[in-house]
Amino acid sequence: QNEEKWDFVLVSDIHEMGSEKEIKRKKFLDELSKKGFTIKKIEDTKLFYGVRAPQHIFWKYQRLLTNPDRRQQNSNTQQDVPMTTRIRVVQFILQNTVTSDLEKLHYLMKKKVFEAAFPLHEKEEITKILKKKWARWRVLFKEQPIEEIRSYFGEKVALYFAWLGWYTYLLIFAAVAGLATVAAGATVFSSSQVSKEICDANNTIMCPLCDQNCSFWVLSDTCTYAKVTHMIDNEATVVFAMFMAIWATVFLELWKRERATVATSWDLNGWDDEEEELALQLINNPQHEPQRYQHSYFRSTIVLILAVLMIVVLIGIAHALVIYRAVAMALFMQSEVNLLNKHADTIAVMTGAVLHYLTIIIMTKVRSHQGPWALLPFPEKPRTFSQGENNFTVKIFIFQFFTNFSSLIYIAFFLGRINGHPGHYVRIAGHWRLEECHPSGCITDLFIQMAVIMLLKQTISNIMEYLIPWVTHQLRKKKKRPKKRSMMLGEEEEAEDPCKKQWLKNYELNEVNVFSLFNEYLEIVIQYSFTTIFVAAFPLAPLLALINNVIEIHMDAIKMMRLRRRMVPRKAKDIGIWLQVLEAIGILAVIGNGLVIAITSDFIPVQVYKYMYSPCTRQNHTGMDCSTGYINNSLSVFHIRDFEPHTKVLPEFNGVQIKEYRDYRNADDYTYTIQFWHIFAARLAFLILFEHVALCVKLIAAWYIPDVPQKVKNQILKEKYEHLCKEL
Repeated sequence: QNEEKWDFVLVSDIHEMGSEKEIKRKKFLDELSKKGFTIKKIEDTKLFYGVRAPQHIFWKYQRLLTNPDRRQQNSNTQQDVPMTTRIRVVQFILQNTVTSDLEKLHYLMKKKVFEAAFPLHEKEEITKILKKKWARWRVLFKEQPIEEIRSYFGEKVALYFAWLGWYTYLLIFAAVAGLATVAAGATVFSSSQVSKEICDANNTIMCPLCDQNCSFWVLSDTCTYAKVTHMIDNEATVVFAMFMAIWATVFLELWKRERATVATSWDLNGWDDEEEELALQLINNPQHEPQRYQHSYFRSTIVLILAVLMIVVLIGIAHALVIYRAVAMALFMQSEVNLLNKHADTIAVMTGAVLHYLTIIIMTKVRSHQGPWALLPFPEKPRTFSQGENNFTVKIFIFQFFTNFSSLIYIAFFLGRINGHPGHYVRIAGHWRLEECHPSGCITDLFIQMAVIMLLKQTISNIMEYLIPWVTHQLRKKKKRPKKRSMMLGEEEEAEDPCKKQWLKNYELNEVNVFSLFNEYLEIVIQYSFTTIFVAAFPLAPLLALINNVIEIHMDAIKMMRLRRRMVPRKAKDIGIWLQVLEAIGILAVIGNGLVIAITSDFIPVQVYKYMYSPCTRQNHTGMDCSTGYINNSLSVFHIRDFEPHTKVLPEFNGVQIKEYRDYRNADDYTYTIQFWHIFAARLAFLILFEHVALCVKLIAAWYIPDVPQKVKNQILKEKYEHLCKEL
């Protein structure tokens, strides 16, 4: 059957004749008719208007946007306009058509004059190919048909999938390195000298972890925790952190090459989004004046202040989580339930992580319901669509970044460092003590927090991301199907319009908006931050990301092909502002991992001990592990008589005078020892060294791998040369 092609479908409720909405709708459709559009009306439970643009619009588009030298070759032949271009041009004209009341489609949809406007999914060969090779679960490990994606969804979506595929492919190397790091840690699981000392410390009595009803405890009780910590926190982690810093750079450099190849094969090098937007404005309205560039320092200052306020609010939320953990820890410690008081610290960390995940979800919902531009109460006036999109991307990314990372930053760099010491604890509201780190370091807390958040994000969030569109699609189908009328005797069954079925089917799908693709990008870029920034504390992050992405690619494909209306195909020659965002994350990754190893991990204190304080420095012990005695050395002595008056000490310990806690302080006046300052200096020195070396290696990698492959450069050179020869 040869169905007529329609570029766009507008859907509206059936309004009463002469009502305000009906008049507004008529005015809008009249404007389209004036521009030469063909409009077809089909009535069902709603009114459907098929819209087809006149051919001369696309001829103008081609004349304005083809290269001048090509224009002479085929000035008389009119090429066929690809469907993606047709949809893009028609969508632009629909959005920018102004009625006699100076109202645009966007405003009319707000006022419920129109309910929806969308291009149709085609019933063609290409749809079959995409559904067979791409939008199904069976083809998980097959290559994506990027060319077909491009000719159906446009360059922007195709580049997203090309980038996601490339990132997923390179994650294999990071995942293998992460697994190797964990495996290396597992070999020292029981043999690490430091955890051996903790396991053997049967008579090292430690200060209580809370004020009321907490007894002193024996260090060897936390044997398993210490073993786990040293599985994550060892020399291999330092190498892995360095590897990931280089990996992030190599990934971006190789992607730039991949993009250059793709852009050349799609003939996008001469294309410019600003020029296209101007051309479309002129086609729509020949009297259009371009909007000039403007920059207001006042506006920028306001935006900056609001952005800082927003970050402060998010840091406030992180503080709330800190308070939760301190209070939960105290309550679990006093609990009657044996399991709770025995593992109070781990349970507090776990529940804190789940709470953090919930705040991430809530803040994301708040952001998406506020609508794209309402994130800042003083939005900029973007000059072009792409500029608006870039501003929006940066703001939302900062918002999401702080939502996701504020709590992790606290655990990595502040936990156990700002809580004072026995006899002089820092308290919340003068009541609850801040948490302490375990004697073998804080890195396990960070490991647990990251593991919980990544696992929850990748299981629950992904299931919801697929289920919600699927369920809404099923519900829409049920709701929209009209009841079949029972046939009256002798009544002729009227012929069903072939378009009706297709339009209804498309209308039943879930709606898409301009930011549907943006949300997919945001999800993956936040995941990329988890995979690189604190990866030293959680070497399994790349593996989780890899598993997630293999599923994500096909989940997005199924959503786009089967559950959602067709996206308006957009042109683009790269992934836009996201590249700068990824480069910024790459630099943060170097700083973050340097800080994790220097501050969170016990790597530096152990090294300082080995080379300055251990038995090895005093005499030559060839067969001895130089970290012997480290745990005893890292604990300080505390006199029970110096406890704050309201601390209840259980009676059985009243006779014993001396207890220990993790810090480098003098026994008499509790000031820092010289070793504390040695370690502090070593941490700083390591941090500066690590970051400079990693950044130098990044720069060398960026120089070593050219952004544009030679083949592509030579092809562009050849085209220029042939053009000049011809002119000559």
